[in-house]
Amino acid sequence: MVRVRFAPSPTGYLHVGAARTALFNWLFARHEKGVFILRIEDTDVSRSSEQMSQVIMEGLLWLGLAWDEGPIFQSKRLQIYQEKALWLLNQGKAYECFCSPEEIETRKREIEARGGVWKYDRYCWRLSLEEKEMKKKEGRKGAIRFLVPPGRTQFKDLIHGVISVDHSQIEDFVLLRSDGLPTYHLSVVVDDLDSRITHVIRGDDHITNTPKQILLYQAFGATPPEFAHLPLILGPDRKKLSKRHGVTSLLHYRDQGILPLAMFNFLAQMSWSPGPEERIYSIDEMVANFSLNRISKNSPIFDLNKLEWLNRRLIKEMKAEELLIWLKPEMEKKGLWQPSFEKENWAWFKRVLDLIKGRSRNLIDLIGNLKPFITEDYLIDPIGYEKYLREEKLLELLPRLRKDFELLTDFVAPEIEKTLRKRAEQEGVQAALFIHALRVLTLGKTVSPGIFEVLELLGKEKTLARMNLETARTKLAVSTANQN
Repeated sequence: MVRVRFAPSPTGYLHVGAARTALFNWLFARHEKGVFILRIEDTDVSRSSEQMSQVIMEGLLWLGLAWDEGPIFQSKRLQIYQEKALWLLNQGKAYECFCSPEEIETRKREIEARGGVWKYDRYCWRLSLEEKEMKKKEGRKGAIRFLVPPGRTQFKDLIHGVISVDHSQIEDFVLLRSDGLPTYHLSVVVDDLDSRITHVIRGDDHITNTPKQILLYQAFGATPPEFAHLPLILGPDRKKLSKRHGVTSLLHYRDQGILPLAMFNFLAQMSWSPGPEERIYSIDEMVANFSLNRISKNSPIFDLNKLEWLNRRLIKEMKAEELLIWLKPEMEKKGLWQPSFEKENWAWFKRVLDLIKGRSRNLIDLIGNLKPFITEDYLIDPIGYEKYLREEKLLELLPRLRKDFELLTDFVAPEIEKTLRKRAEQEGVQAALFIHALRVLTLGKTVSPGIFEVLELLGKEKTLARMNLETARTKLAVSTANQN
C-alpha cells in the first residue's frame, strides 16, 4: 500500500510552496487508495512552536487535506533517534566527532586559501581510542557523524529521472549533534522507516539530501522509498518564491476571501494539470486524474492574477447553497448574519446572491456587494457621487421619479424599468441619468448588476428611502471620514 507523508517544520506559517507539496502527497495517496501521514518536524526547539503547529494543521484542514495518521511530533521521539545513531556507531558505520565549529572553520579557511574545496576532513575518524578518551576528559561532548562509504549512489527520481552522485562529493554528515538532538537526515530516515513510507514527494531543493538519506537506509539494512522531487514555485521575477514577492502564507489568502477549492485548483495546476485550464475541477476529478508521471520538471510561476481569476469564476459558478457554507461564518464575524437569511427569507437571499456573485472576486467582495441589501451601513463612492449626483437636473427630476415609483403597485424589474424610461422620455433626458444616479444612491457604487433587478430586490421601501440627495450627502460625509 502507498504510504506518503507531509513533514513541515513549525518554525513559520504554512506557505503556498509547502501547501502544494502537501496537496500532491494527498492527491497521490487518495488516487492510490493509500495513506497520508502528517509529521511535525519540531526538533529545532528554539524556533519551533506549538502555535505554528496548530496554524499549519489549520491550513491543511481548510484546504481539505485531512491526514490519515498523525500528527507525529519528532520532539517526542528524541530517544529513538539517539538509539539509532548509537546503533550505527556500534556497527562501525558512524564515528564520534569532537571538532568545535571554530576548529572546523579554521581548517576550512586553510583549505580554501589553497584553492581547495572544503568538506569534513575526517579528523576525528582518525583519532585513536586514547585520543578520544582524552577529548572526553577535557569535557568535550562528541557529535556522531556518518561514515560515508566509497562508491556511487544512483536513484531514479519519478519526476527528474536518473540521478547519480559519487560519494567523493558527500562529506561525513552529522547524525546526532553534541547536544543529543538529531539532524534532519537522521530523523527523517528513522521516521520514514518507522512509518513505512513508500514514496517521498517533496521539493527539488531536497535532491542533494537524497543520496545521503539513501546511504542511511542502506546502513540500516532497509530498502529506500521511491523519490519524487517537485520543481520549486518561482515568483514573477523567476526567482524562488519568498517574502519579497509578497505574502505567501496560505491562511492569508483564506483571510482575503479565497475559497479553498480555488486555492486547491491553483496549487494543483502548478506543474500538473488535470485537463484544460479554463475550468474549475472538483477534488474528486483531480484525485481520479492525478499522476506523478504528468508532473512537469519546469518550475511554475506564482501568478496571483490566475488565483483571483479562479476564485472569481468559482464564486460565479457555485450555487447559493454551496456559497453559504463559506459566506455565513464570514458574515457572522462581521455581525451581518441574520438567521432569517436561511429560513423565511432564503428565497430572497438566494436571489440576491445569484445576482451579485458574478461581480465578486472573493468573499470580502461578495460581502461588500451584499451589504447594501441587508444594512444601511454601506459606503458611498466619492468619485461616483461627484460624477453622477452633482447634476443639477436631479434636484428637480429625482423627486418626480420617486413619486412614480411610489405609485407602482407591483415593484418588479420590468415595471421599474418601464416607469423610469417613461419619466426620462417625458423630461427629455437620457435614461442613463437616472440609472447612474440610482446606482450610487441605492448601492453606493458606480457599477452593479442590472439596476432594475437590484431595485426589485432592495424593495420599494428601501429604494424610496435612498432616493434622497440630502441623505446621500450625509452618507458621503460618513464614508469619507471612515476612509480617512
